[in-house]
Amino acid sequence: MLSVAAGPLHGAPVVLHNAQEPHEAASTMKVAVLAALHRSGLDLDAEVPVVNRFESAVGGSFANDPGYDSDPEPWQRIEQGRAPLRWLAERMITHSSNLATNLCLAQVGREAVAGAWRAAGATNSASPRGIEDARARAAGVRNQVTALDLIRLVRSLEPEPLGLLERNIWRVDLAAGLPPGARIAFKNGWFTGVRHSVGLVRPPDTAPYLIAVCYTGPLASGAAEGDPAAALLARLSARAWARRHELAGGRP
Repeated sequence: MLSVAAGPLHGAPVVLHNAQEPHEAASTMKVAVLAALHRSGLDLDAEVPVVNRFESAVGGSFANDPGYDSDPEPWQRIEQGRAPLRWLAERMITHSSNLATNLCLAQVGREAVAGAWRAAGATNSASPRGIEDARARAAGVRNQVTALDLIRLVRSLEPEPLGLLERNIWRVDLAAGLPPGARIAFKNGWFTGVRHSVGLVRPPDTAPYLIAVCYTGPLASGAAEGDPAAALLARLSARAWARRHELAGGRP
């Protein structure tokens, strides 16, 4: 299934295709954790314990698999024992660290993340469990998103979190469909069978526009790069860029 939502930063979306259909969230749920963290009032410069044991959403505990993580840096901090919360939030977004995500989630709490979705006006998206919480997943606790809710979530972000999304190193999916140097604050996520990306694009010649593409299906190989589904998202992003004046102006 392919879902698309796109439109101006301020105003109603003008492209909606299966936009309210739910998909497994993959790493796009990290944007909601980031939003909750920045609104939490926590001291982001304070150091917090770096551990690999987390409370499951259904009781008991679970741990992350370093082989399933895209960022080795937070794992090295386990030996040091602590790391600044702001640094963990950065690695969660810029390198999509799973360990950093669960450490941030443990600090801010699942209810605060639910509040970030509510504040964005999301109607069918939620992040009730941590990354790799297999116990909760087996019990039917799903992290899910829709394309429409993802653009609502990015629209709700303050300048600092948006700036962090612009530093995402994984320049694939939506970013790959843009001309060199084009600005995009975005987050992508994937595993076998799933490929998503949401972003705020800032063209130099018109107002910003939002776009989210969610794909669930056999094209998604689960590879970070070279995934056929990633190429699909890039093509859709290129088509949106070609119509950027219409999207930014709220015209279908």
